[in-house]
Amino acid sequence: MDLTTGAANVTEFIITGLFQGAQVQRACFVLFLPVYLTTLVGNGLIVLTVSVSDHLRSPMYFFLGYLSLVEICYSSTVIPKFIADLLAKMKTISFKGCLAQIFFFHFFAVAEILLLVVMAYDRYVAICRPLHYMTIMSHQLCHMLLAGSWLGGFFHSIIQILITIPLPFCGPNVIDHYFCDLHPLFKLACADTYVEGVVVLVNSGIISIFSLTILVCSYVVILVSLRNHSTEGRRKALSTCASHITAVILFFVPASIIYMRPSSTFTGDKLVAVFYTVITPMLNPIIYTLRNEEVKIALSKLWSRKEGSK
Repeated sequence: MDLTTGAANVTEFIITGLFQGAQVQRACFVLFLPVYLTTLVGNGLIVLTVSVSDHLRSPMYFFLGYLSLVEICYSSTVIPKFIADLLAKMKTISFKGCLAQIFFFHFFAVAEILLLVVMAYDRYVAICRPLHYMTIMSHQLCHMLLAGSWLGGFFHSIIQILITIPLPFCGPNVIDHYFCDLHPLFKLACADTYVEGVVVLVNSGIISIFSLTILVCSYVVILVSLRNHSTEGRRKALSTCASHITAVILFFVPASIIYMRPSSTFTGDKLVAVFYTVITPMLNPIIYTLRNEEVKIALSKLWSRKEGSK
């Protein structure tokens, strides 16, 4: 299929960006470039540590390593171009480039959501059925759950793209956002996009409701089960779960605000989007390392090994 057939007379879009004004944009560049580099280094360190450490071989760290990998990919679909555009006078993106950004952004976002759901299930098994943990969370099941999260992201994204490609775009071509996303793009279509908006809402809603149901059920069962644990066991379990719950809230709540309601013209949408596209990927490594002694020990050993090899 020729992706340009849906573009009509429009072959590229102009992106308004986050803020107007050259000085403000330069200030944003100085702010967001270190944030992105921190995201890459922080998540990259977790991926490396989980890969090489013999002490981080449990399913929990298997999923944590892939969560960090997804964070790197997810943030890289938006932030590099966003940062480069902060120094550009004219911010443009081709129609194909816009579709590619939408596809990969939603692909990695949903893969992350489903990975967080899988990690909640992993914590449920570890806390509620500890004697059978390694039997239930076998290597085969872990890889199947991981594959399921990737496939879920793929099918979600392909639906978004298939409803977008046929839309006619005959002008104007100015996207009121700092990256290509569905709602701002739908506003530029030379056709009624009510049905497409409903499809996006249902598509996102099904994943959100499914994910939220499993997350809530997992933690309700976990909290009930913890009443039978010792004080020390309860403290360790709650510490591990707190990191996961924090990550879920930081990603899930802002994203749901945007995609679980019809399209709007709220300028605040851009600021909400900054939180889950720029800030949350940077915070996740901090959340999981500061509250996890095993990860901190593994990181210190990795650093000591690096220093010793000099």
